[in-house]
Amino acid sequence: MSSEATGKPTLSVTSGLSRNAIIITLVGELDVYAVPVLKEHLHRIWDLPPKPFLIVDLGEVSFCDSMGMNELISIMQRCETRGTRLLLGGVHGVMARVLSITGLRHAFEVFARLDDALRMAVANT
Repeated sequence: MSSEATGKPTLSVTSGLSRNAIIITLVGELDVYAVPVLKEHLHRIWDLPPKPFLIVDLGEVSFCDSMGMNELISIMQRCETRGTRLLLGGVHGVMARVLSITGLRHAFEVFARLDDALRMAVANT
C-alpha cells in the first residue's frame, strides 16, 4: 500500500561508509511522507566529518514526488557547502524519468548503477 493511501512513510533509509564516501540507500517511496524520515537520517550524516563523496543509491525508489525532489536538491546544496560531491547511483526507471521530466538530470552526477558511482568515488581517491 502506498504512503499516500496510508499517510505513513513507506521509505527505509540505511547508510554505510566506504573509504572516501558515505553511501545512503533509499528503498520505497520518496514522497512528502518520507522526507521527514530521510531528513532525520541525514541529521546524523551531517554530524559526521565530511567525506569527499556522498552517494545516494536510488535503485529501489519506486516513486518520487516534488517534495522528494526538493529534498534531493537540498542534499546537493548541503554537499556543495561541505565540499562533498553528491553522486546519485541506481538511477533508472522511475528516478530516471523524474529527473528527466523535471529537467534536473544534468544538475546531478547521475549513474545508472550504484557500482558505477562507487567506481567514480574510488577512482577519485
